[in-house]
Amino acid sequence: MTPRACCTANAPEFAQLFGDDVSGRKALLAIQSPGSGFRHGSRGKGSAFLSLSRIHCEVSGDIAAQLQLDDETQFALQHLFESHDGTGAPDGLRGDQVPMAVYMASLAGDLDIFHRLYGIERACRVIDERADVLYPRSLANVLLKHAQPWLSALEQDPTWSGPCSLDATLAGRTTSLEILAHVIDLKLPWMTGYSRDVAQLARHAARQLGLNEASQQRVYRAALIHGMGRASVPNMVWDTPGRLAQSAWERVRLVPYWTGRAARQIGSLSGEAEVASYAYERPDGSGYFREVKEVSIPFEGRILAAAAALVSLRAARPWREAHTEHAASQLLMAEAQAGRYDVDIVRVLVARPGASAARLPAAPSAGLLTERERDVLRCISLGASNKLAAQKLAISPSTVRTHVESVFRKLECSTRAAATLKATQLGLL
Repeated sequence: MTPRACCTANAPEFAQLFGDDVSGRKALLAIQSPGSGFRHGSRGKGSAFLSLSRIHCEVSGDIAAQLQLDDETQFALQHLFESHDGTGAPDGLRGDQVPMAVYMASLAGDLDIFHRLYGIERACRVIDERADVLYPRSLANVLLKHAQPWLSALEQDPTWSGPCSLDATLAGRTTSLEILAHVIDLKLPWMTGYSRDVAQLARHAARQLGLNEASQQRVYRAALIHGMGRASVPNMVWDTPGRLAQSAWERVRLVPYWTGRAARQIGSLSGEAEVASYAYERPDGSGYFREVKEVSIPFEGRILAAAAALVSLRAARPWREAHTEHAASQLLMAEAQAGRYDVDIVRVLVARPGASAARLPAAPSAGLLTERERDVLRCISLGASNKLAAQKLAISPSTVRTHVESVFRKLECSTRAAATLKATQLGLL
């Protein structure tokens, strides 16, 4: 999951620079330049290539470390945008300094993307032009020699490119999915911790409602991944303060569809993918994307939908302030009584305000940051600038900057996204 998943990590900065972070990425990938399309397309935007690459690589490396991958793999993921000629990022490595895995991933990506967009002949021409720039000529020649038969093999044998299975890796644990949930939420800073909170709340409700352990685990894992499809919608849509245009709303409606489709590519998550795809359906048929009614919505899906709604109501959004716990509970119950959520599920969710989210005990690393550093980190993790964080905390911007530098040093990172991910995993947020 690591390289592609981390595109969400720099989505806020990407959107700020290019407007549409989804279409912008597609456009950069399609550039047929002799060098990196990403680097070529970001010319004239200052240090955009370096800063965006650093965020992506730092988060990739951190995920690899959390997954306990070997040092060689971690190093490769920390240098995904390096080039053979030394013009890449984040460290300007060249030649043999760049891991062979980075070259292979770059070549495979170019062949896949340009073959789909322009056909095999043009794809091979672009790869030939990029040889000795992005990757070694010798390695590019091997790919060019075998490109056609390899692509044909992929088309003829679906097991090469079909759903992968993580059964052995994920058996009896959810750690990898919890990391994925945090990465999903990085796309929108104001979503920090959202998927984790929904998962804890949904599992609590499932337990209180008498579901067996397998069902509790399924709804918990489904909640962790239910936001995966948000990556298909540009940040500028999510950040819209008012009513969405119809075209934008149609894209939002398809989020649970894309979640289900993406999650099913991991064979061991097929059951969770199905539950996750019902996260926005409503018993009265007013939900999306299927617009089905209660009889067609699995019980676990109804739990997930209500839990997601309650967590969302409690948090601030670009179009409204956060509701108090009491107000959020009242609003959700009113919606349930109107037929838009399951009343019995909502009663369980709001029965013990503040306790139902099943908060985790203090982590062993809780003392790593001072209370003020945690306050500052909490602000910037939610997307606040240093200036805005200073206003909220009634301190000077220079003091905020000092705390941010201290947080980065203690967490051994240099970007907001990496600090947010690491702090969330350590239980500091």
